[in-house]
Amino acid sequence: MKLADNWNDYKILDMSDGMKLENWNGIMLSRPDPQIIWKEKQNSDLWKNVNAVYHRSKTGGGSWEYKKKTLDRWTINYKDLTFNIKLMGFKHTGLFPEQAVNWDYMIDKIKNSNRHISVLNLFAYTGAATVACAYAGADVVHVDSSKGMVSWAKENIISSNLEDKNVRFIVDDVIKFVQREIRRNHKYDAIIMDPPSFGRGANKEVWNIEESLYKLVKLCEDLLSDDPLFFIINSYTTGLSKTVLENILNLTINKKYKGIVSSDEVGLPMENSNLILPCGIYGRWEKDE
Repeated sequence: MKLADNWNDYKILDMSDGMKLENWNGIMLSRPDPQIIWKEKQNSDLWKNVNAVYHRSKTGGGSWEYKKKTLDRWTINYKDLTFNIKLMGFKHTGLFPEQAVNWDYMIDKIKNSNRHISVLNLFAYTGAATVACAYAGADVVHVDSSKGMVSWAKENIISSNLEDKNVRFIVDDVIKFVQREIRRNHKYDAIIMDPPSFGRGANKEVWNIEESLYKLVKLCEDLLSDDPLFFIINSYTTGLSKTVLENILNLTINKKYKGIVSSDEVGLPMENSNLILPCGIYGRWEKDE
């Protein structure tokens, strides 16, 4: 497992009975996580300082309960990157801290490539990977079907002082966008995707990861340049093994561009503890140096 253990502004303070207690740059949040099936609290007193708790509803969704006055939005830093945090419906904050594992990887690969790199970020959400790649000096095309998420990503670019970088923001269905880019003969040196288990595109197009992921990765073969740098698939889909992502990459990208295929879990350590919270998986193809 790869751990996102280089954070200063984000910490997991405790985990118990389906809930995690987090410190987001001074704002304490308690949010559900199905991986936390043990009952013992390690730091009971800390839970008294929580700013907001997310309660799931038995009928689906849920809502935030504010225990203390909490900002509508605030920022959090990871090294030289700055992200805007907001409390959203369905427990989210607009950032997945465990993805720092991939941000570090992408920054390192782009900076050490000694050439200009173009990146396509699909299902790009609020753009943390877009920010990381732009920071490393890459040109980035950021694609998401949600206008609100794309606006949020623009805010993150501004907050990280990267307005001078070449980033294009596209609100569109991912598969339709990829098909158009193939027709335009546009090429990218790196592709990142963070597909949901299920979703709808800008015009109500249906995405189902089990039916659509292989098709999309296969399409993306035709978007890679003659000398691609990396291809990353992230997933939070319950029951989808990291080996499945490796298999998909071996059947597609690695057939056309011989490189190194790997996969792993990503996780977050708990402060002052040997406990680790598993937070999803990735599959990665990279150029064989």
